[in-house]
Amino acid sequence: MIPIRIRERINLLRIDPAQFLVVGFIALILIGATLLNLPIASENGKSIGFVDALFTSASAVCVTGLIVVSTPTHWSLFGEIVILILIQVGGLGIMTMATLVSILIGKKITLKERLIMQEELNQFSLAGLVKLTKYVIISTFTIEGIGAILLSSRFIPRYGVVKGIWFSIFHAISAFCNAGFDLTGNSMVPFAEDVIVNLTIVSLVIIGGLGYTVYIDITKNRSFKKFSLHTKLVLVITAVLLVLGFIVILITEYNNPETLGKLSFKGKILASLFHSMTPRTAGFNTVDTGSLTISAAFLTMIFMFIGGSPASTAGGVKTTTVGAIFLAVFAVIKGKDDVETYNRRLPHSMIFRALAVVGIGMFLIVFVTMILSITEKASFLDILFETISAFGTVGLSRGLTPNLSTIGRLLITVTMFAGRVGPLTIAFAIAKKQRKNKGTYRFPEERIIVG
Repeated sequence: MIPIRIRERINLLRIDPAQFLVVGFIALILIGATLLNLPIASENGKSIGFVDALFTSASAVCVTGLIVVSTPTHWSLFGEIVILILIQVGGLGIMTMATLVSILIGKKITLKERLIMQEELNQFSLAGLVKLTKYVIISTFTIEGIGAILLSSRFIPRYGVVKGIWFSIFHAISAFCNAGFDLTGNSMVPFAEDVIVNLTIVSLVIIGGLGYTVYIDITKNRSFKKFSLHTKLVLVITAVLLVLGFIVILITEYNNPETLGKLSFKGKILASLFHSMTPRTAGFNTVDTGSLTISAAFLTMIFMFIGGSPASTAGGVKTTTVGAIFLAVFAVIKGKDDVETYNRRLPHSMIFRALAVVGIGMFLIVFVTMILSITEKASFLDILFETISAFGTVGLSRGLTPNLSTIGRLLITVTMFAGRVGPLTIAFAIAKKQRKNKGTYRFPEERIIVG
């Protein structure tokens, strides 16, 4: 007879890591909602109501940044601290923070915990996971600390020592985790022409959105030729999106009196750079998002859907996912059977996975947009923008969020959760199904007409 403890461990190992992560995120959101619903969390000493507390908690855990009430005016210091903790845990990941606690108390990391860490960090192997997690934790706190120091050089003179330090820490963590929550009441608009604030926030967001495996690869190899294919694609796609966004925003918004038009030339350059970065799931803004031209708003929605890179604090379907699909399209145009780049070939299973993630993401956005178009009194552009922002865990809004109905708030909450957990979980679930369904026979092939 199998001992009870051994049997329990076997049963625990049978729990799908993806399911564990989903349950973990739900539990964290509910705990956060309970704390934010307490009277002590609000500045006026009154409970905000569970729906709004749930929305805010989900937005923080999913590092989105959409808000139904003003963060600096409604929440007390206790509420702001709760939000910041939710952002940090949500950005780094539940198991990463749990591993930190285990390391501090000297607890051994079990096989089950390593499997969940593998899922959360989007890794292919169990080897070196604890070492990677330690690197993630140390590098995160170091980068956030440097960012806070740089921001304090501007925030302390403006807000005073205590408030300036708190603002610096809060915004550094919010930026690195790609959350977009702010304590100024108007995001980074007051610092639209401040070089240090702009470049610090931009750097934190980009670094947070690259992914930890990229940091390690760059640190070890220090040469583009020696980088892994993943790192090469992440760096190239990220650079292309940033440059493309900068050029398009500068051209389309240059004379718009509601956005770049009222800024100096230096301010126009900084704001264009900032806005080319912020749809990559950052959520901060230095210009009024609701006043963007249609073309700029459309590009922003595309960037929000793409998001950052895998194994990072960013959301979206991820840069490499979209990159894999574009490479597959180019392969078809060239008449090739293999998807190739940088003298490497991508497996067809990976292309199918990328198509599934993008397809399911688009289906969810269409479904939610249709429902919101019925429940909400707003323009189609504002509703679509809000939905994509929620799915991409971005946090940008054209002013719709505070005016959402109860149904709308709950629906956007679910969308934020699906956007944070969904694509990663879907990718791994599909990979496992593919491995499980590899049998000894295949059905006959038959062609259909496409195009």
